[in-house]
Amino acid sequence: MTGSARTALAIVEDARTRQPVLDVGVDDFVVQEDAESREILSVRAADYPVVLIIDTGGSSDDLPLVQKAAKRFVERLGSQRPIAIGTLSSPTLLAGFDAGRTEVFSKLDELAATSPADNSVQHTARLATGTLASAGSLFSSIVILVASAGDDIGHGAAVAEEPDATASVAASGAILYVVAMRPPRSNATKSEWSGEAALRALTEQSRGQFVTIYTAASYEAALDRIAERLASELLIEYLVPQQSRAKDVKVGVRLPGARVRGLGVAPR
Repeated sequence: MTGSARTALAIVEDARTRQPVLDVGVDDFVVQEDAESREILSVRAADYPVVLIIDTGGSSDDLPLVQKAAKRFVERLGSQRPIAIGTLSSPTLLAGFDAGRTEVFSKLDELAATSPADNSVQHTARLATGTLASAGSLFSSIVILVASAGDDIGHGAAVAEEPDATASVAASGAILYVVAMRPPRSNATKSEWSGEAALRALTEQSRGQFVTIYTAASYEAALDRIAERLASELLIEYLVPQQSRAKDVKVGVRLPGARVRGLGVAPR
């Protein structure tokens, strides 16, 4: 066997119910590049690194709910997946990928409510890509929890003065998720906070999600959905000619009633 390998990140789901299908193997997939079939080497659960960023600049009454949701999220990702955590305030990084789960949970327990965040969401996303670079993984995710998005403090006003994170996130290949809490509709003075449109576009471009919530209690449900998606992702490694480039990559599945949702290929 000669050549090199590429890896596709994908989700297999029931075409009718959109529920993930996890009982799949090498023989169930078909991969083509520029209409040329590729030999599939392996299929496994995606266990790439995740950076979780928490905004502690919201209400002190909300923070316990944020901490609870974050701890549940870490638990659901399992003990084998590398996880780093940080905040929108300084110091940004609280626990790196080398930290054990005990240290991660301890750092989450120690979080304290702060004044509005020192750093914008865009700035922190750029810093997170630097943390991910140290992991050397083909794929990765950044999950950012934003408090009181409607206030435009620390999240929006600063964004207008800084370069956005699009180039950094795109170069890293990270999938970006943003869960942003804004005041209830009856109290909101704006339909969109400064910087929201840019972040929405960035999450879509990275094949992530932008989720708006209206109470801190909803962080848990939002993170549960993200954890479910992460748990359903698969890494499909396949053989390619040396020095070839990924071009018109198509991933299919032979299971009746199932379909594949592609999330990226690396290295390009």
